[in-house]
Amino acid sequence: MDITLLSAFLGGVLALLSPCAALLLPAFFGSTVGSGSRLLAHGLVFYVGMLIVLIPLGMGAGTLGAMFTAHRTQIIIVASIVLIVLGVVQFFGFGFDPARYLPGAEAARTRSATATGWTKTFLLGATSGIAGVCAGPILGAVLTLAAAKGSIVLGGIMLAIYGAGMVVPLFAIAALWSRLGKRARSVLRGGSVTLFGRQLPVVSMVTGLLLIAIGVLFWTTNGLVSAPSLVSTSSLARMQEWVGSWSSTTVDIIVICVLAALALLWWYLHERRRARKSAEDVRDEPRRSKARH
Repeated sequence: MDITLLSAFLGGVLALLSPCAALLLPAFFGSTVGSGSRLLAHGLVFYVGMLIVLIPLGMGAGTLGAMFTAHRTQIIIVASIVLIVLGVVQFFGFGFDPARYLPGAEAARTRSATATGWTKTFLLGATSGIAGVCAGPILGAVLTLAAAKGSIVLGGIMLAIYGAGMVVPLFAIAALWSRLGKRARSVLRGGSVTLFGRQLPVVSMVTGLLLIAIGVLFWTTNGLVSAPSLVSTSSLARMQEWVGSWSSTTVDIIVICVLAALALLWWYLHERRRARKSAEDVRDEPRRSKARH
């Protein structure tokens, strides 16, 4: 597994938990969307909104890096310095809002505040990936890594994974929102410490240290070329051999049938729950009508 892809995903998680955004989006989805299939559907729309903005950014960064492939050494040095500087900025809480520098981003954020339903979810996704003073250095670091890759496709993939890093914990928290007490929400927000007379959020400090560490690692491993793989080559070969041993027409048919059965079961339970809710609404309508009169 490429360590930069893992870094992109972790960056999305930390961007969501940053002091500017912590629990704001989970609170919205947990209290207004609900749970189950409805939450999942809104989650997909939210993520699509993110991808429409993030993937072009990643591809643009990859294109920029690809233009200078002949100067790989200089790009690695510049990218490492940028990562370390962004880490220091993040550590001390001096962020910036990338949305200010993208045309139309501020207008989309304004529309998301007044929109409702699916439109609001889509616009929130489109703006959440790039907006936020606290998350600015994190997004900048991921874009720097994407540019250093020098690949248009990998640049787009990295930003898509960064968005997934935000979406996965967001909807996990939203699904459990009603069960979270004040103590749990306080833990998710994280604490702060006083350093040099300044209140520094712990999440920002941890994020800053990680960015600095990635910058140093990027420099010392020639752009992560000589960095150790998270999964050894021999382990990957054994996994591929094991998967290959299960690859057959019979197994494929069984898997497809099981997935189809699960999909039908989910659809049946969803429709049954919706029918039961409709019946309850019809049964309670005379009571509500009587109360109004």
